[in-house]
Amino acid sequence: MTQSQPWWKGGIIYQIYPRSFLDSNGDGIGDLKGVTQKLPYVASLGVDAIWLSPFFTSPMKDFGYDVSDYRGVDPIFGTMDDYRALVAEAHRLGLKVIIDQVLSHTAENHPWFEESRSSRDNPRADWFVWADPKPDGTPPNNWLSIFGGSAWAWDSRRGQYYLHNFLASQPDLNFHNPEVRRAQLDNMRFWLELGADGFRLDTVNFYYHSQGLENNPAVPAGENKTFVANGVNPYTYQRHVYDLSQPENLAFLEDLRGLMDEFPETTLVGEIGDDRPLERMAEYTRGRNRLHMAYSFDLLSDQHGPEWVRDVVRKFQQGLGDGWPCWALSNHDVVRVVSRWGAGVQDPDAYARVLMALLLSLRGSVSMYQGEELGLPEAWVPFEALQDPYGIEFWPEFKGRDGCRTPMPWTPGTHGGFTNGTPWLPVDRHHLELSVQTQDDDPASTLNSVRRLIRWRQKQPALVSGELELIENTADALCWIRRSEGQSLLVALNVTGREVRTQVPCEISRVTTEPGFSGYIDGGDLVLPPYQALFAEL
Repeated sequence: MTQSQPWWKGGIIYQIYPRSFLDSNGDGIGDLKGVTQKLPYVASLGVDAIWLSPFFTSPMKDFGYDVSDYRGVDPIFGTMDDYRALVAEAHRLGLKVIIDQVLSHTAENHPWFEESRSSRDNPRADWFVWADPKPDGTPPNNWLSIFGGSAWAWDSRRGQYYLHNFLASQPDLNFHNPEVRRAQLDNMRFWLELGADGFRLDTVNFYYHSQGLENNPAVPAGENKTFVANGVNPYTYQRHVYDLSQPENLAFLEDLRGLMDEFPETTLVGEIGDDRPLERMAEYTRGRNRLHMAYSFDLLSDQHGPEWVRDVVRKFQQGLGDGWPCWALSNHDVVRVVSRWGAGVQDPDAYARVLMALLLSLRGSVSMYQGEELGLPEAWVPFEALQDPYGIEFWPEFKGRDGCRTPMPWTPGTHGGFTNGTPWLPVDRHHLELSVQTQDDDPASTLNSVRRLIRWRQKQPALVSGELELIENTADALCWIRRSEGQSLLVALNVTGREVRTQVPCEISRVTTEPGFSGYIDGGDLVLPPYQALFAEL
């Protein structure tokens, strides 16, 4: 990492889903001690930080994204001492620790909501979003939940509806109330004082709603409706004008940044789901007083291929300005990329490696999801084993998120070495063939190839923090130049299953062989075999 840049700018963040990483006590659920035990493995990849998905006290109806105590570790994950030990070990190994913060909503059994729903005049009566019904008893407007149906749930205690953008058991906090904002900032300060190096902010543009409760307009006929759940969710039928991404949110982001600035070398990365994501990302990361970076969904979509990727890069170059993205190809909410983009791929191992080269060569920071370095495909989870309420609601057109959340395969043995009990989700037998132990012993494995690629990338200033110049008219080859002070690199990638030839787009001085790809120069042509890449010094 270059010393002139903060660690997060161009840093590589390894996302850990604790429930599925390693079970240390045999109850079938991964825990913080399990994470700590495997941190040396994470460090061996050469990454800069870990991102821990929620481990807070929760009824687990949405697996930790429904928080009932923002300052507690849920007993299924361990204790606060386990968390302290994890942070200490991560720091000893040179890893930063980023933790999820789910600020927009709580669990229904959070004490704040229990008090708020008890009457219309208690001290926290206005801490959540309450509204009277229409005269006919129906919800106050047409807003929809991402998890299906109305975003409003009736509460008989108050005789009002409350807002929930997700499950009905996840009531939305009212960020128009300054006491709510102060309480959440205090909760974040608590974790910063315990050594957290940053936060991944869940649904960062959902904090505020329009107080006028206006109906959202419909998406015009003929326009794409693929915002969530493969288009089978009616949520995609609306333009989300009034239920999220309100202008008041910018002031709160500035308050968040002010808090982080009290703790040097910390960072904020915001998850943004919006009808106009690039516009929102630019707005939220502009300047030095909002988010440090924003999490991009563009490469988490089902769409793929050279022209799609080129178009995404082009739009970011033209529209992000001085903002900074954090790129991902997989996470805990989407089908793993090898399956999502790779249907029919003849060489899935080579495909996984060239996708990692793509991810690591874009301008921005990087988020890798556990198992991505192994080339794991999406796991098959039968309906009777599903845990995800999202998948249960929309099965079979949308199978939910369990297929990317199955346990990490550490060994080729029973349950992949994840647990000596019964795992909370079944381990896919195909994953056992790709286990860490199996790949560790093979110098040519995807795991060891990714390790070499990461370690090489971390020494290239142009790839870590340089600017990007997209090269057009290169057929199915994806080509760009990364430039920093003292280094310029040509990046050429072939994500297709056929050889690609294109004219060498610039003068090069040396093809770099360290990343381990087989692209080459033939006269005036740049030649990329299937699923291969080329990196060259200019």
